[in-house]
Amino acid sequence: MGKGSKRRRLQKKKMLQGYHIKEEIQPQQKGQQNKPKPETGEVFRKRLEQRHDELRWLYMELYENGSMFAELCDNMWRFYLEREEELKLRDLEREENRSWYKQNDLLGMMLYIDNFAGDIKGVETRLDYIEQCQVNYIHLMPFLDTPKGRSDGGYAVSDFRKVQEKLGTMEDLESLTAACHKRGINVCMDFVMNHTSEEHEWAKKARRGDGEYMSRYFFFDDACEPSIYEKTVPQVFPITAPGNFTWLEDAGHFVMTSFYPYQWDLNYKNPRVFNEMMYNFLYLANRGMDIIRIDAVPYIWKEKNTSCRNLPQVHTIVRMMRIISEIVCPGVLLLGEVVMEPEKVVPYFGTVEKPECHMLYNVTTMATTWHTVATRNVTLLRRQLDTINSLPRDYVFLNYLRCHDDIGWGLDYDSLRREGMEERPHKQYLNDYFQGYTEGSNSRGELYNFDSITGDARFCGTTASMCGVEKAGFERDSYVMERAIRQDLMLHAYMFMQSGIPVLYSGDEIGQVNDYTYKQDPNKAADSRYIHRGAMNWDLAKKREDFDTVEGRIFQGLRKLERIRRAERAFVCQADAWTIETWEPAVLCMGRYFEGEKIIGLFNFSEFDKTAWINETDGEYIDLMSGEEIKPVGVGIPAYGFYYLKKKG
Repeated sequence: MGKGSKRRRLQKKKMLQGYHIKEEIQPQQKGQQNKPKPETGEVFRKRLEQRHDELRWLYMELYENGSMFAELCDNMWRFYLEREEELKLRDLEREENRSWYKQNDLLGMMLYIDNFAGDIKGVETRLDYIEQCQVNYIHLMPFLDTPKGRSDGGYAVSDFRKVQEKLGTMEDLESLTAACHKRGINVCMDFVMNHTSEEHEWAKKARRGDGEYMSRYFFFDDACEPSIYEKTVPQVFPITAPGNFTWLEDAGHFVMTSFYPYQWDLNYKNPRVFNEMMYNFLYLANRGMDIIRIDAVPYIWKEKNTSCRNLPQVHTIVRMMRIISEIVCPGVLLLGEVVMEPEKVVPYFGTVEKPECHMLYNVTTMATTWHTVATRNVTLLRRQLDTINSLPRDYVFLNYLRCHDDIGWGLDYDSLRREGMEERPHKQYLNDYFQGYTEGSNSRGELYNFDSITGDARFCGTTASMCGVEKAGFERDSYVMERAIRQDLMLHAYMFMQSGIPVLYSGDEIGQVNDYTYKQDPNKAADSRYIHRGAMNWDLAKKREDFDTVEGRIFQGLRKLERIRRAERAFVCQADAWTIETWEPAVLCMGRYFEGEKIIGLFNFSEFDKTAWINETDGEYIDLMSGEEIKPVGVGIPAYGFYYLKKKG
């Protein structure tokens, strides 16, 4: 046995003993010696002991810096000590029930704080409404400090420990998360770790020529190195922000900016960057976060002569984040934003033995869903769902119809070509359809980042506007409105039946349509994504109990779907899930089975009545929506209709 390994074991033992001793001193220093504590330093020590060796091995593999690793461990201990006792209790409960988020009782909602309720205190006053929506998981869109007009919707952070002044303070945030926890509501936030704003303290020092801070980014004094990167690194926004580097005239250097010129990519080859960002991560976790969404995960590690996407070191970093959170705050989940095709998304779950993210977005299925709406053909969607259903049950996806971002048409074009659909003309068709330019379309919306050379573009619009609610309301067409509401509810019913956690976009619960007022704001006018980022219309929300209104029909319809999902065990994430051939291109059939309970979902993606030629003869079924007994053999489904058929026990 080498002297080095023996020395490391002794150091580890001494370190762990030290943590235990400090815990016994800490309460007395705070005058809390008589207050019962849910746990002692022994809990932290055991967590660290169980995971220390792997964490150290991964850290040294990347950085070969033992002193920086020791600093990381010391700070993990510090953040553990600072963690509120209520959060530590929450951690213990979730350690005992590690599948707490894999049940059928979680429903999410994404919301912008200012659009939804003005500020953080305003959100706290709206918790009754959130509960009425059956929502118990709110994703607060970016709220950390950003420069006005150069924020990319909040994703250019200038201070990771300060809330935007217009939204409130960190104390307001802690008050909100505590109030949410009392009601059983989980809180999610964005952690933007790929880059900082150019107004961040580090960036300002780097711009002034401070070498220590320049090394936290990618700085080059001439175009030679950047030109090497540009040969292999794709552009994220080729129209609005071409290239991957920005020339800083005052600094006399190029800096890497994969997204926008005011967002400077962080250099994770520098261990100081990793450590400091992990301290920010733990600081935010200690404010009461339950889920932390890691923004732009695949971009974190950069190497010349590569695409700078999905490199092995990214997985090392995410795995270390998972270990760190399991030691300090195991009640916190990691949600990865990986906007790529399934084969590149799945690796971010890690493995059963060495997990990375707890949850990932089901981005490709979302885009394929809208492709299905436009084509009235479920073939590609079935293939997509079959792929996801074949994955281990431990993998949890977040499913959604719309979110804060645009829709990119990253479809499986190899499969579509076999059906006679070429990529460029099909993208053109989808964009024309959802803008309302093609016959049979009632959708409304706008393009984002249109490239006239390649024909590429992304689409922006709310769920309701894409289903026809906006057009029907403008034209006062009751027939189109009826169809739009049915399509909206059918799509949500289909989304709720997917394996994973369904997430609503704030306003979708009342059928809120596109907001074109963004064009009047010079800070937003160039970004058409703000068309679906409009302020919550609380006057319309008041109609949610009136079934004679559009808002009431959608709200009450969603409420019924949500209650069914919570009541039926077949909707848990661990259930068996599969698709069933219907012999009708426009009708999707999905099955779910768990512990003796079976449900079949039928969804008509067409504006015409259709028949699903299924032949389930294993017993009697009842429609959970209507209570009607329906035999699942040759089922007639009305235009944009759906059924939840449960096998009678």
